[in-house]
Amino acid sequence: MRAWTVASPGPVAEGALEFVEKPVPQPADGELLVRVRACGVCRTDLHVVEGDLPVHRQRVTPGHEVVGEVAELGAAVTGFAPGDRVGVAWLRHTCGACAYCTRGAENLCPASRYTGWDADGGYAEYTTVPAAYAHRLPEGLDDVAAAPLLCAGIIGYRALRRAAVPPGGRLGLYGFGGSAHLCAQVALAEGATVHVLTRGAAARRLALDLGAASAGGARDMPPEPLDSAILFAPVGDLVPVAMRALDRGGVLAIAGIHLSDVPPLHYESDLFYEKEIRSVTSNTREDARDFLSLAARHGVRATTHPYPLSDAVQALTDLKEGRFDGAAVLVDDVT
Repeated sequence: MRAWTVASPGPVAEGALEFVEKPVPQPADGELLVRVRACGVCRTDLHVVEGDLPVHRQRVTPGHEVVGEVAELGAAVTGFAPGDRVGVAWLRHTCGACAYCTRGAENLCPASRYTGWDADGGYAEYTTVPAAYAHRLPEGLDDVAAAPLLCAGIIGYRALRRAAVPPGGRLGLYGFGGSAHLCAQVALAEGATVHVLTRGAAARRLALDLGAASAGGARDMPPEPLDSAILFAPVGDLVPVAMRALDRGGVLAIAGIHLSDVPPLHYESDLFYEKEIRSVTSNTREDARDFLSLAARHGVRATTHPYPLSDAVQALTDLKEGRFDGAAVLVDDVT
């Protein structure tokens, strides 16, 4: 099969990724072999490729927003059959026995492992996934539309819950890419007023089209104080900007797995009046099930931009440069 591998972490436009021929993986006990139909392009993939995240697996194949078809079952797999459509997401293993797992916080498991970082992912014709971490997908969504739901959607949903938006509250979204535009749809469906603050004119237009009350520049103040905010852009300089936009008792959730350094915060203007900063770490399988159910019920849809699998470098470069709104999705063109 053809697959992309991280040859040497570094700038994506300078040869960090290589398109290679490699054997089709064999599913281990309890795993599914999945024929990849589509794979979303996530900013976390860019962090893996460029070395912002430390190397966990040499020459790893990125990609963790995979929609595919079960091609083969490993030993002891039940509940799936060849031909089933499944989703493969970021979280692919937890121990199930530690204090975090047993209290329902498996996203904090010290033994957790991740698709496209610890194990080869979906920038390929085939991938594997433990059957216990494969997801059933909503009916009525084609493969390209479903792919971004599997990370951008799920992590946006967890960030929304971490932001603790009160009923009818005012939510600010900093950055408006693949995850934020899905999060906004859930927040709007649940009755929030959404203000978007982002650098791209196309992203601001998309925000207004989706129903945001306002869309301004990333460093602008929103037209009203915010009850909650979510920082999707991996830009630490925006943390004090967002904190100053919060009303008393407001919460900022930081959604990314990587963030540039945060400048000093001023206690009186940025933190006083019981404002809070909360990080977001991965997700649980329950988050995934809850979000996919909500997405089906509320008609949450990704704005997508398909790229051939062979153009993964271009897709990641365009993501890095902010050249599209919504989410990029790789579609197999090599068979």
